[in-house]
Amino acid sequence: MKIAVLSDIHSNLEALLACLAHARYQGAEQYVFLGDLLGYGADPKACLEIIAPMVSAGAVAVMGNHDEAVLGGLCENMSFAARDAIYWTREQLGQPERDFIQTLPLVARKGNGFYVHASAAFPGRWTYIDSKIAAAKCMQASGSPLTFVGHVHHQTLYYTAGAGAAQVFVPVTSAAIPVSQHRQWLAIAGSVGQQRDGNPAAAYLLHDQQRETLTFFRVPYDYVSAAGKIRAAGLPERLARRLEKGN
Repeated sequence: MKIAVLSDIHSNLEALLACLAHARYQGAEQYVFLGDLLGYGADPKACLEIIAPMVSAGAVAVMGNHDEAVLGGLCENMSFAARDAIYWTREQLGQPERDFIQTLPLVARKGNGFYVHASAAFPGRWTYIDSKIAAAKCMQASGSPLTFVGHVHHQTLYYTAGAGAAQVFVPVTSAAIPVSQHRQWLAIAGSVGQQRDGNPAAAYLLHDQQRETLTFFRVPYDYVSAAGKIRAAGLPERLARRLEKGN
């Protein structure tokens, strides 16, 4: 089975549609959403209207920190732009959308895959996998051959070597990477809806269970329209420029 893993959609409808279309073309049969469905972008309701039925049909989805923030409470640890987007998003959603977000778990396990937005070691603290040490702790906590995370908007792959020490490399786009069973692997899917590496193209990955490979993709999409919607909604200009520049 081929599983498309998408993370950090951030209410970006154009990027979501582009990645789903690309994944279908690649033969994806199952879908996983690694949280942060909401925040930053101008189409929170439209994105949930696509994702919620997919989850009802069997797709996996977990909660991200922006999703949790939309449900209420303070956003003191967020930037001003992120906070403004959260407050705006709360006003756009009705009770059905809020109910759907409320049902999302912090972690999910399916087959040999473990899915979490931030770290398996501290799912509700929203810690970042930004070092080999953090990656090793996450893999140890998940206990799975394959751990998939989001939160960090850069596509990265960690793996165990030797006595459990973690190694890291940046995957080459569209190149299938063998993921042998004698190691543990931690794949950061990248962000569908908001890039931070200077490339505005959307990001996701494909897990081919039969071939035991991971393939990281970048998908061009109409970021001009997505940025225009952010401006039209009165959201912070910084959020529109980030889509256009990819950082």
